[in-house]
This record gives sequence, C-alpha cells and structure tokens, in this order.
Amino acid sequence: MSTNLNPSEWISQAEAARLRGVSRQAIGKLVHQKRIEAVEVGGHVLVRRKDVLNFARKKPGRHKSHE
Repeated sequence: MSTNLNPSEWISQAEAARLRGVSRQAIGKLVHQKRIEAVEVGGHVLVRRKDVLNFARKKPGRHKSHE
C-alpha cells in the first residue's frame, strides 16, 4: 500500500458504520477479518471510503461444496 494517504479517501470506522447502517463493531470485525483494508493513523483506524461503499456481503449460510 502507498504511504501517500489522501485524507478524503479515508474515513473513521464510525463514519463507515453510518454509511452502511451497521455498528462500528461490525466494521471493526470486517477490518479484523481483513475483508476491508484499513490503516492506523495517530491511534485511529481508518478505512477506505470506496471499499466501504462497494463492500459486498457474503451470502448467509454455509458454502455448499460440489463434489
């Protein structure tokens, strides 16, 4: 990842949660699972706005294998 951070491109987890209509903890979980890229700046975890807006949920349930 580039070290040049465009401030308008990165938002807080709280802002991401408001955009998606979910809890901040839900965004934190996605970051922890590495499903959304994040950076830490000054002790704050920021996520890329476009990643949050384009995030696609997984389908519920277990994955069915085709044997």
